[in-house]
Parts: sequence; C-alpha cells; structure tokens
Amino acid sequence: MLKDQEQFEREERAKRLVMARKNAGFAGPKAIVDRLGWNVNVYKAHESGRNGFGIADAKKYARAFKVNPNWLQFGTGNALDPDELPVSVADVPKISWVSAGQLSEQAPITDFSEFPTVAALDLPDGEWIALEVEGNSMNKISPPGSIIFVNLRDKRLAPNALYVVADETGAATYKRYRPNDDPPFQPASYEDVPPPQFQGAVTIVGRVRRSIIEM
Repeated sequence: MLKDQEQFEREERAKRLVMARKNAGFAGPKAIVDRLGWNVNVYKAHESGRNGFGIADAKKYARAFKVNPNWLQFGTGNALDPDELPVSVADVPKISWVSAGQLSEQAPITDFSEFPTVAALDLPDGEWIALEVEGNSMNKISPPGSIIFVNLRDKRLAPNALYVVADETGAATYKRYRPNDDPPFQPASYEDVPPPQFQGAVTIVGRVRRSIIEM
C-alpha cells in the first residue's frame, strides 16, 4: 500500500513538473536543460516520474519555472504564486532497523546520504530519522507499515512517551516508556504481545514524535 502511494505521488509530482515547464514557455526538457545547464537525464527521469525528486530539486525547479514550490512538491497552494510562504519541509532519511540499532554504538552512523528519504512537514528542530513499523506490537499507535519519525537529539525519558531503543546486541525496537513496568519499554498493542527481552543495557536511540500511515 505504501509503495503504491509513493508511486502515485511521484507520478502526480511529475505531471505538475511538466505543466510548470510548459507554462514557463519551454517546449521540452532539452530546451530547459540547455538554458540552465541541468543534467538532461536526471531532469527527464524527474519529469517522466521514473525517479522522484526531493525538496531541494523542487525549489530549484520552482524558481526556474516561477511557480509555488509547495504546489510543485505537494500539490497545495496557488501554483502561480512563487512568493507564497513555504511550509517547513525536511527530507528525512528512512533507514533500516539494523541501521537504527547501530546508532546505539560508540561509533554510530553519521552519514545518512545513501539512504532514501521521506518528506515531512513542520518537524521541530532536531536530528531526524524515519523507520517503517513492522509487526503489531505498537498497533494502538502505529499499525504495521506506518512511518515513524525519530528525533535522535531527544533522549529524555517521559512517562508514556514513545522511543526507539536498542540493547547491547544492537537489536532496535519501538516501544512506549512505562517507568513502573519491567522492562520499562512496553508494547502498545490491541493484541497480547509480550514485552521485549533485552540483552544487557538499553540505549535510547531517540524519541518518536510522529507516526503516519497511508490509507
């Protein structure tokens, strides 16, 4: 379901890019890349919907075609108002659970440039990663397939708050903090899911501040 939604959004974004280019008076991709020096293959892949493009490219294209970057990227706002106040958008790296567990190590991952990204609106200040939820252990809050956004800078524990944590083996999990329970990181499920069995000390990877699911 999530992949179908991503493909649909990529194709719709590509259609808006074609519309913006034509309305700006450029007959085809070659005309615009010759004028501005862009990579023709990269641009064609964006315009065909074969590859998606992120916030940085959306802003670049919006400036060139004099359209609203919010409209180009998300289909919102007035397409012909390039000066409309932009929303705060971040391209958040979507990493694997194995990689998330490695963030608890003494020499954690610091370069997320090779990971795919998920666009997120109006996240507070922080250092963010995204993870796709697997299983039913948190389905009261995040059904399987949900995308959670984790602030790596927020490790303060608060009762009933949500965290990604990892034990000494590097196994990472997403749970609710219940300080009076044993262990203090517990499922939030409609099913009878047992709590995790941690090996050794538990490290806070970060606090989960947002969970989204495509319908």
